[in-house]
Amino acid sequence: MKRRDVLAGLASAAATGPVVARAQQPDLRVVGFLTSLGQNDRSNLRDAFRRGLGETGYVEGRNVAIEYRFAENQVDRLSVLATHLVDRKVAVIAATGGGATVLAAKVSTTTIPIVFTTGGDPIREGFVTSLNQPGGNVTGVSWFGTLVAGKALELLHEFIPNAVVFALMVNQNLPEAGRTIIDAQAAARALALELVILNASSPSEIDTAFATLRQRAVGALLVGGDPFFSSRRQQIVALAARDAVPVMYVNREFVAEGGLMSYGNDAVDAYRRAGVYVGRILNGASPSELPVDQATKFEFVINRKTANVLKLEIPPKLLFSADEVIE
Repeated sequence: MKRRDVLAGLASAAATGPVVARAQQPDLRVVGFLTSLGQNDRSNLRDAFRRGLGETGYVEGRNVAIEYRFAENQVDRLSVLATHLVDRKVAVIAATGGGATVLAAKVSTTTIPIVFTTGGDPIREGFVTSLNQPGGNVTGVSWFGTLVAGKALELLHEFIPNAVVFALMVNQNLPEAGRTIIDAQAAARALALELVILNASSPSEIDTAFATLRQRAVGALLVGGDPFFSSRRQQIVALAARDAVPVMYVNREFVAEGGLMSYGNDAVDAYRRAGVYVGRILNGASPSELPVDQATKFEFVINRKTANVLKLEIPPKLLFSADEVIE
């Protein structure tokens, strides 16, 4: 092979971003798994997706192959990665890791079925026109996580009743972030709280957000739902511990890392359900006739050890209502 041909091949591979493709037999159906996350981020979600596929009779490497495309938390790469899956003529695209992934997949094809996972409102975000009859080639699983920001802020205020200045950290590169802000602001007004909005879309901006918390003397922080934040949960939890800031997160993974508490969806279950939908489509179901699966399972988790370190007494009402207390 000539040197220029080798270089051309390398350049083509680089353009597609990080790729993990399974060796496949000619008769295997191929599923594309597109995500904004990195290859080493939250592998438990991919495991759950494969479990869902398994419930419909599809096992990776046996009768289905999965082509993984990771944007490594760089949303501007999603369009190229989605187009690459379309060019591969995959049977279904699982669009995961936030609304930007869904939009990239949706723009790339109007014929290949797309199954999304999202914490936003699929109608408001323009993914589907109806929850019961999506129409077109797009359906998926939504847990409407943006609509729980108000409830999460209420729980945080109940935990820290003397604080009057709260903060919400969001990644405004995420399409769903706008709705999270609206929901949290409405709750803050009802509780007569001042709410500081902090935007962070990179590790350095997370550091800057915590510096702002110190400057503004914020009493407590709500971290909005975002795959990028989940991938940086160790950084966020460490900064919260360093500054002794009580923080409410959206899923229990943060609390397991030492965060104070979380209120939000069961993301693992949502990805499993997305795998089930992909399997159903492989078995002949049309995405236009599969209603958007509205996940309704939410978890309230408290880390008692972290509360003790912060010298916070957990209100009995919150202890009683918690789904899990990590000792």
